[in-house]
Amino acid sequence: MTDIRPFKGIRPSKERAASIAALPYDVYSREEAREITKKNPDSFLKIDRPETQFPVDIDMYSQPVYDKAAQILDSMISDGLFIQDEVPCYYIYALTMQQHTQTGIVGCASIDDYVNNVIRKHENTRADKEQDRIRHVDTLSAQTGPIFLTYRPNLNIKSILKEVCILPALYDFVSDDSIRHQIWRIEEKTLLEKISQIFSSIKQVYIADGHHRAASAVKVGLMRRNAHSDYTGTEEFNYFLSVLFPSDELRIFDYNRVVTDLNGYTFEQLLDMIKDRFDVTEIGNEAYHPQKKGEFGLYGSGTWYRLEAKPCLYSDNPVETLDVSVLQNFILCPLLNIQNPKTDSRIRFIGGIRGLEALRQEADKTGGVAFSMYPTSMDELLAVADAGLLMPPKSTWFEPKLRSGLFIHQIER
Repeated sequence: MTDIRPFKGIRPSKERAASIAALPYDVYSREEAREITKKNPDSFLKIDRPETQFPVDIDMYSQPVYDKAAQILDSMISDGLFIQDEVPCYYIYALTMQQHTQTGIVGCASIDDYVNNVIRKHENTRADKEQDRIRHVDTLSAQTGPIFLTYRPNLNIKSILKEVCILPALYDFVSDDSIRHQIWRIEEKTLLEKISQIFSSIKQVYIADGHHRAASAVKVGLMRRNAHSDYTGTEEFNYFLSVLFPSDELRIFDYNRVVTDLNGYTFEQLLDMIKDRFDVTEIGNEAYHPQKKGEFGLYGSGTWYRLEAKPCLYSDNPVETLDVSVLQNFILCPLLNIQNPKTDSRIRFIGGIRGLEALRQEADKTGGVAFSMYPTSMDELLAVADAGLLMPPKSTWFEPKLRSGLFIHQIER
């Protein structure tokens, strides 16, 4: 049983929605975030990344930085740039990238469902990254970035979405990266209850993206719970801001790898060792994107190759059978000595949205090699989460990405 409920959303005025909406805080480097807020003073990054409002030498994790975020949010609400709905609502959020549209329901998920694994995970989180968002949420008493959740397709929800989305949208704009964003509000009580009831029949939902934000929101909620002697369980801090999409509408892009040196081997020696476990076909100058699971592109010394993993490299284990695991276990670790891809400075990860030319450039610049990947599938992600296991780092790259600043969930008034 999944506990999802509506909330009184704080959201931008219609005139400012497009200029306020921003990509997630962790998409940008510190320098990129500063440049974005300089060019666009409305950008929600000035709240999600408040160090951009200080001199460059500020400690971005100091308390005055978090206090600044709360001050800016309060000021924007006072100035009418944000408004709050008077009654709890669900919202529908549709993102269109080229010819693809994914449509989700914006609501609040239960921290107890997270703790009890009704909301399933597939990634580890880092304490330092959690701590930053814990302090951000705690200082603002608000969650500003929605967690990207997914569920297996449900015909009843699909029917509701279809019915609502034929009505005029509350917001409808195209962002700088050519993604169309459409939002509808649902406030009719009977329909709100129906949506909550349908979700209560869904046994599991899954975090697609936003593991650190989810963990941080949960920990703040538990802190608030422990601090309230009159705790009832209905308080807003028991829930965290989420957008729930059906899994069949989501797109995972490839997450490619570049290794900046060959661990003392020549490229020819490396290629010979790879042939022990992979069938190798020379492609030539044209960049190669794998066409199916078990295929990998390899670029080195000015030439692309197709690698096809031999069947013996795969198993029934849902993690070990991932292509990212096969690459790590049979090439990166034993041949290139990448023992821990999370900490090894010789490996770089490049989202498939940037294209394969970026791989060639990085490999040529360093004299290393590049690997293009076939995207992890949603079925693989769900299987890993259902098994209670964790994916290797950088296994998935979701596009299009949700915008922050379109919905804010206040956890205490």
